[in-house]
Amino acid sequence: MISQLDRKLFRDLRRMKGQALAVALVMGCGLSMMIMSRSLIRSLESTRHEYYEAYRFAEVFVHLKRAPNRLVDRIAAIPGVAAVQAGISVQVTLDLPELDEPASGLVRSLPDHQPPALNRLFLRAGRWLRPGGTGEILVGEAFADANQLHPGDSLTLLLNGRRQTMRIAGIVLSPEFIFESRPGTALPDNRTYGIFWMPYRALASAYDLYGAFNQLALTLAPGASERPVIGALDELLKPYGGRGAHGRTDHPSHIRVSDEIRVLHTLAIGFPVVFLSVAAFMTNAVLSRLLTLQREQIAILKAFGFTDRQIVLHYLKFALVMVVAGALLGVLGGILLGVRIVTLYQLFFRFPELAFSLDRGAMLLALAVSALAAILGVFSSVRRAARLPPAEAMRPEPPARYRPALIERTGMARVLSHTFRIAVRNLERKPVQACFTIAGLALATGILIVPNCFRDGIQNVLDFQWDVVQRQDIGIGLVEPSSDQIKHLFAQLPGVIAVEPVRSAAVRLRFGARHRQLAIQGLPAHGQHSRVIDANYRQITLPSEGLVISSKLADVLGARVGDLVILEVLEGRRVTRTAPLVGLAEDFAGIAAYMDLHALNRLLGEGDIITGASFSIDALAWRDFLRELKGIPRVSWVAVKESLRANFRETTAASINVIQTIYLIFAVIVAFGVVYNNARISLAERARELATLRVIGFSRREVGAVLVTELVILALIAVPIGLLIGTGFATAILREVNTETVRLPLVLLPGNYAFAVLAVTIASVVSALAVLRKLNQLDLVGALKAPE
Repeated sequence: MISQLDRKLFRDLRRMKGQALAVALVMGCGLSMMIMSRSLIRSLESTRHEYYEAYRFAEVFVHLKRAPNRLVDRIAAIPGVAAVQAGISVQVTLDLPELDEPASGLVRSLPDHQPPALNRLFLRAGRWLRPGGTGEILVGEAFADANQLHPGDSLTLLLNGRRQTMRIAGIVLSPEFIFESRPGTALPDNRTYGIFWMPYRALASAYDLYGAFNQLALTLAPGASERPVIGALDELLKPYGGRGAHGRTDHPSHIRVSDEIRVLHTLAIGFPVVFLSVAAFMTNAVLSRLLTLQREQIAILKAFGFTDRQIVLHYLKFALVMVVAGALLGVLGGILLGVRIVTLYQLFFRFPELAFSLDRGAMLLALAVSALAAILGVFSSVRRAARLPPAEAMRPEPPARYRPALIERTGMARVLSHTFRIAVRNLERKPVQACFTIAGLALATGILIVPNCFRDGIQNVLDFQWDVVQRQDIGIGLVEPSSDQIKHLFAQLPGVIAVEPVRSAAVRLRFGARHRQLAIQGLPAHGQHSRVIDANYRQITLPSEGLVISSKLADVLGARVGDLVILEVLEGRRVTRTAPLVGLAEDFAGIAAYMDLHALNRLLGEGDIITGASFSIDALAWRDFLRELKGIPRVSWVAVKESLRANFRETTAASINVIQTIYLIFAVIVAFGVVYNNARISLAERARELATLRVIGFSRREVGAVLVTELVILALIAVPIGLLIGTGFATAILREVNTETVRLPLVLLPGNYAFAVLAVTIASVVSALAVLRKLNQLDLVGALKAPE
């Protein structure tokens, strides 16, 4: 049985369906972001956990020069070690006929007659390697998809200087390579870099490592601490060229997935809070002004015996109807958007299966949060109206005190139109209401700034990383460190304009209690290929003493310019030195440390050694250069700048652009919703006044000008405030979503601000046209009737 109050509720909703829908849409946008983000967090975390458990992902990892297999038993005896998996890991180059440039990759060994104890593989297609078989290889799915490789196809690899053709037995996935990227880089290049697996015997024979290993992974016993195990492992492997063990938290693939989850945690809070704050303002405006218009109705309801509690619940139901509508839109939008984002994740996060998993707890939380926002927005107004004595409520509100507006009292009244003066007087008469309207418009303007910051940030990264910092055409790594005299041989290759040597070494940087393990890069002090650039886009000349690190690494370590940083070399003589931090470099992918090439070689004490080089190539000789490069056995990997840029566009930039587009659409919806809602409410509460103006001789145009003038004045005040708020939003959100692997700079272009102003202007014009249409349909007689 529907109560009388519920019938009234339905009539009110029909009459105010436009405003109610606007509130529901704004609320739905915020809830969609919350449900999408929290569900994506659930999807990634649960899928990763299940994958790690099912395929026994290791917890500690270490690379070394060479150690005998008998050492594995001593490692297994370290207190706290549960299981050990030793093997071989080598960098190789590949000759793919469809690629002009050499591809490269990492080849891992698999036990010959048993499945691996740790880091087990998932077979996506094809079959496993035959026990004792030769000439077969397993290929990582990312590389296979990028190059359209299938089981049965052939691959030509350069193994220790010898070309060998292998047949692909299967396409596989590994929990160790959920995110595949070349060592030392944070961005994927699946077309030219892949992960491969071969039988231990075949790989060991190719590299003269039979009976030995150069890579090891282990798991910890329940309750064991990681730090003492790593310390004991490093000490044991030091004579064998150990390069410093690290745990999962420092594993590149694990870091990349964890960073994405951390970004989602930020997005699950930041945007919903902004959208729901706007929705709370809008709900307050709708209900407060509805209560003002229904003052006499409330008195009649109380006179007929309805209690204060019933009246409060009646108007709260009005708010809750908008909440339920917004929640339904939010759930639907969250699911649709989440499925779309998961499809993007599958491009660079390689799980056996990654499906969108709706977080039902997020649905309940979204409903609770939106209900709380709505109730907080209207409860005080509803309670105040319900407490109004019937006799007082039956009387119309006391007329406002009419007097000239402040701007009129300055002596400008004679130059102002009647419509402008009426509009200004109304705003000055209701300052609190005007402030709420300005706040809503300012928030709507502010959130329009944030999405375009993502877009402009991506473009800045593309220009900065691959035009300002990296000016070379191609970079290579060597199988083994070589004398710097090899650069003269490289200079003889076809089309080489310039070649610059590079030295990298595995190090652990410490400052206080914090540390990071990475490859320090030794570059020419005045190099023009891989340049070290500061925050002002000026090249940093690497000094003969001291260390330059990326700004992000400095934040992670808590170090500042002038501090002394402990540098532990994890290869060769394994020296430990203290180096002053002399500068901070700006970059947007990964973390990095730089030294002058000669200074790094002095530190390592190994003479003039290089581990790679970068080249500028004549475009006319590009193909000839690549053809010659494919035949050089000393080259272990190749990185083509344009290929890296293209992969960034197709993966990381594509996913950020999708999220940016979603936010932009939502921001535009919010802007239109806020402006339209305020315009409609202004018309509803001033219908009697505007009808009076029409009756006493004002034209439709003049009456409409009163409403439009109010809207313009409010917008002119709100938009500059909104631009400042948007700048703050963008700064805060980008600071939170920037991670060690990928970062976006804060780029605030005039076009971004212009777009926000234009969007609010268009929203104002469209809303004004809709309100003027309603004004032209106004029933003058009905509006002027005094309430009985």
